[in-house]
Amino acid sequence: MHYEEGAYRDLGWAKIDVGRPARTGTAEAVYAAGKTPEQVVEALAALRQAHPGRVAVATRCDAACEAAVLDALGDEVLVRAGVCAVGAFPEPESGPLAVVCAGTSDLPVAHEAEITALANGLDARLVADVGVAGLHRLLDKLPELREAVCVIVVAGMDGALPSVVAGLVSAPVIAVPTSVGYGAAFGGLAPLLTMLNSCSPGVTVVNIDNGFGAAMAAARILGAKAAR
Repeated sequence: MHYEEGAYRDLGWAKIDVGRPARTGTAEAVYAAGKTPEQVVEALAALRQAHPGRVAVATRCDAACEAAVLDALGDEVLVRAGVCAVGAFPEPESGPLAVVCAGTSDLPVAHEAEITALANGLDARLVADVGVAGLHRLLDKLPELREAVCVIVVAGMDGALPSVVAGLVSAPVIAVPTSVGYGAAFGGLAPLLTMLNSCSPGVTVVNIDNGFGAAMAAARILGAKAAR
């Protein structure tokens, strides 16, 4: 079936925007929070039917949702950190994109960014546990970071890592504050404000825990257009 640029698939309870790749180069994803597992499966199936050559992604999946997706669509499903990706990942068209993670507690958000980027044709490479409390760990990865054409930096606590990275590389830096931290982190507000007030010019900041949004921003910056 042919899908016009502005087309959508009406599921009764949702209108799936299957025309988005033609308009923007990137596909709609399913935000699973607040949806039943059956709804998530139905939405993912609609995306796959509309665009068999693209990976269909659902974010913020709980255990019941993950189990339902695996049961219904399990032949080509990757499940990690609350993300379900259905379909074979495309050969990378753009990159490399470095996804830098301050601490292991930030990994779920970093994985969300990594998988979303891979699904959209980016050569995403995870660099984990290189926070500013042990700066030598980051410096050991500096050659790899300087190869990247875009860098996503995921950090909670004091949120200082994006400023450090942006002062060491020439590529665009997208900062992702996470809700990791003790009480005064205010669920990610403290690192968000730190990143917005970065002393390294040119840092772009997305919302708290929004690894998906960071990856989609990187896809637009790098002009990735995975199979439609």
